[in-house]
Amino acid sequence: MWSPRRRGISLAGQFLVLQVTVLLAVLAVSSVVSVRQADADFHDTRGARLRAAAENLAGTGGVRTGLAEPAPPQSLASYAARTLTIYGASAVYLARPDGTIVASVDPTANGESIDLGDSTVQDLRAWTGDVDDRGERSIAAQVPVIGDRGQLIGIAMVAESYPTLGARARGVLPDLVTFLGFGLALGVAGSWLLARLIKRRTRGLEPEEISALADQREAVLHAIREGVVAVAPDGTVTVMSDSARELLGLDVDGAGRRVSDLGLEPRVADALAAGDDVRDEVLVVGGRVLVLNRNRVRDAGRVVGTVTTLRDRTDLLAMQSELSARESVTETLRAQTHEFNNQLHTISGLIQLGEYDELSAWIGAVTRRRAEITEAVTSRVDDPAVAALLIAKVSLAAERGIGIELAEDTCLPRLDPDLAADVGTVLGNLVDNAVDATVAAGGATVSVRLRDDGDDLVLVQVADSGAGVPPENAADLFRRGYSTKPSDASGRGVGLALVQVVCERRGGAVSVHNDRGAVFTARLPRTATDRTPAQPTDQPTNRGPVR
Repeated sequence: MWSPRRRGISLAGQFLVLQVTVLLAVLAVSSVVSVRQADADFHDTRGARLRAAAENLAGTGGVRTGLAEPAPPQSLASYAARTLTIYGASAVYLARPDGTIVASVDPTANGESIDLGDSTVQDLRAWTGDVDDRGERSIAAQVPVIGDRGQLIGIAMVAESYPTLGARARGVLPDLVTFLGFGLALGVAGSWLLARLIKRRTRGLEPEEISALADQREAVLHAIREGVVAVAPDGTVTVMSDSARELLGLDVDGAGRRVSDLGLEPRVADALAAGDDVRDEVLVVGGRVLVLNRNRVRDAGRVVGTVTTLRDRTDLLAMQSELSARESVTETLRAQTHEFNNQLHTISGLIQLGEYDELSAWIGAVTRRRAEITEAVTSRVDDPAVAALLIAKVSLAAERGIGIELAEDTCLPRLDPDLAADVGTVLGNLVDNAVDATVAAGGATVSVRLRDDGDDLVLVQVADSGAGVPPENAADLFRRGYSTKPSDASGRGVGLALVQVVCERRGGAVSVHNDRGAVFTARLPRTATDRTPAQPTDQPTNRGPVR
C-alpha cells in the first residue's frame, strides 16, 4: 500500500478559507446593497422635502407676479435665497417655461437652462427626480408656476446634491461593520468547527489520501481471485467485486441493489443477507462449489453491515473426492493385506501340522465365502465401479467386526462414468461414517440400499445400528468441520459435508432420520439440474446379508 504526501493546505484549512472567502463576499455585497439603500432613502426623504420647498416657492405671490412680467425684477433672487436658507438646499432656480433661468442664488447661472430631462413640469405637473445641475448629479423638485388664467408662466426648481460615496459609506459603515463584523466572527467560528468535524469524520485524511484509498480499494477488488460482497444492514449491496459477480453468475454489478433483487437462489441470497458470522459454509451456485465466509463489520460498537468472501472450490472438491476414493482403496488394500496375511499364516500352520484335509476344507470355505460376497453384490449392482467399491467396503468392515447387508430391493444398473463417480463418493463416505457409528455403539451391521428410483434418480441409502443422530444436531451434521468424533491429524467433519455438496451439485439432496440408528438417504439425479431437490423419505426395507 502507498500513502501520498500531504501538500499545501489541509482539507480543513481549505474549507475554512472557502467559508471565510464566501463571508467576505457576502460582506462586500451587503456593503453595496447598504449604500444603494442609503441612496434610495436619501432620494425618498430629501425628494419630499425639496418638493415641499418648490411648491411653497411657486405659490408665493411675489414670485408669480415677477415671472409674469416681461423683465423679471431683481427681487426674485431674494425669494430663492430665502428658500435655500430655510430648506437647506444646494441650489434654487426660477426659470421661464422653456427652462431658462431668470433668478438664482448664484447670479452666474442666470441665462442657463435647467435640466428638464423626463420632467412633467411643462405639463403643469410637479416632478421629483435626478437631474444634472451644472455638471453635478443632484436630486431636484420642479413645480410649475401657474398664472391667473391657468397658464404656465415659469418653473420653480429646488435641488440638492447627492453626498459623495465616502460620505454615504461613512453613514452606513458603523452599523454595517458592527452587524456584519459580528456575523463574520460567527461564520469564522462555525467554519472552524465544521472544518474540525469534517476532519474528524474523514479520520484526518486529506483529499489525496482519500482518493488514494479509493484507488487502492478498486485495485484490490479487481486483483483478488476471491469474491467480495459487502451488504448493509438493510440488505443493500454496497460493494461487489468482479470475481464475486462472476462466481454468483450475475450479468450486472449488484452494488446499490438489494440482495433480494439480484435474482439469486433463495439459499444463496439468505447467505449473503444474513447478519451473523459464518466460517467455511459450502454453497453450490450454477454447478460451482463455493466456500463462504461472512464477518460482521462494526463501527463504534454498532454493526454497520457484513463482508462476505467467496472462494471457488470446485476443483478442490473434485480432488478431495478423488483423494477420498483413493484413501478408501488404500484402506481396503490394507485390510485385505491383513486378511491375506492371517490366511497365509493359517495355511502355513496347517501345512506344518500335516493337516492337509483340514487345509483343503478351510481353503474351500474361504473361497466360497469370497465368491458369495462377490456374487451377492454383482447380482444386484451392475455398475462395476460401484460394485467393486462395495465389495471392498465389505472386506474393510469385516476387519472391524461389522457386517454390511444389502437390502432385498437393491437393484442398480450400469451408470454413466460421471454419475458412477459421484455415487461412489456418496456411498463410500456414508458407509465409512455408518461403520464408525456402529463400532462406537457396539452394533453389528450396516444396511445399504442402492436402486434406480424410476424418476431419473439414483437412491443411495445407508443405515447403521448405532446410537442415531440427536435431533438438535441434525441441522449441523452436514456442515463442513462439524463432527461428533474426536479430531485427529487428518481432520474431521469432511465426509458428510462432501456428500451434501456432491448431491447438491447434481441438483439432488441428502437427509437423515433415526430408525434404530441413523439412516442417511441421498438422491442423485442422472442429469445435473438446477431444480430444487426433493426431500427423500424412503425407509430401508428387507435387509438381506451379503454372504
